[in-house]
Amino acid sequence: MAAAPLAGYKYEHFLVTSPHPYVAHVEINRPRKLNAFARPQWLEFGAVFRQLSEDAGVRAVVLSGAGDRAFTAGLDVQAASQEGPLSGGGDGGDLDAARKAKALRPHIEEFQSCISEMERCEKPVICVLHGIAIGLAIDISCCADVRICAADTRLAVKEVDVGLAADIGTLARLPKIVGSTSWVKDVCLSARDFSAQEALAQGFVSQVHGDKAAAVAAATNMARTLAGKSPVAVQGTKELLNYGREHNTADSLRYTTVWNSVALQAQDLPAAMTSAFTKKRPTFEKL
Repeated sequence: MAAAPLAGYKYEHFLVTSPHPYVAHVEINRPRKLNAFARPQWLEFGAVFRQLSEDAGVRAVVLSGAGDRAFTAGLDVQAASQEGPLSGGGDGGDLDAARKAKALRPHIEEFQSCISEMERCEKPVICVLHGIAIGLAIDISCCADVRICAADTRLAVKEVDVGLAADIGTLARLPKIVGSTSWVKDVCLSARDFSAQEALAQGFVSQVHGDKAAAVAAATNMARTLAGKSPVAVQGTKELLNYGREHNTADSLRYTTVWNSVALQAQDLPAAMTSAFTKKRPTFEKL
């Protein structure tokens, strides 16, 4: 049975459904274009994840691409060549390099900010990579909390092959996700393809499944498990892990102290502790 559309989520380029209570499944919905992104898509992407972050009826999110061919093939180069900074028309005119650069920066910052909304989303996001997953696919998946892969996924940090350093987040985030700087530079400098199995071996993804359907099912089951736990605990854990990635241990411990001085006052802690003694599944209020 198909998952029901999630009420209040009406987007042109994304499908948002609810396969289980408190779980949202977001699908990039341009299968005929291999789910490639132009400006309308990244603006909606940011809007979707801002809405999910604020929605107390959502506790965990799964992200995948519509269709079997691609998670996303990255930037829609044809659309980008017709408008915006890659079109060659407009921005800058006869201005000097400094002024042209100033005109270009807002375009890049807008794109970065929209994709970063997934990382800023307060709810854990499980990204399912499948089919073609190149270029922007890596930028997006680096913003996820958990990455799951189908066995036949083709991955690549592709930007060098189009004459550019990746600028939407991969170069900032991938070295913090994967332990080997050598491997990160290998795939980023060469723009070569790498497999789901290589991604698993390097720790970029945590699970590989036989096909897209199995990977989505695994992600949905994980999201269902997370949605059954205390939202105070789950969302707090995501916040503290992300903070710790960017700050030193002393700062992170201090932030945790402040954070949990509030979280300890929630009813979630006694509810969870009581359930451990009674062996009954706890019910947590919306957050």
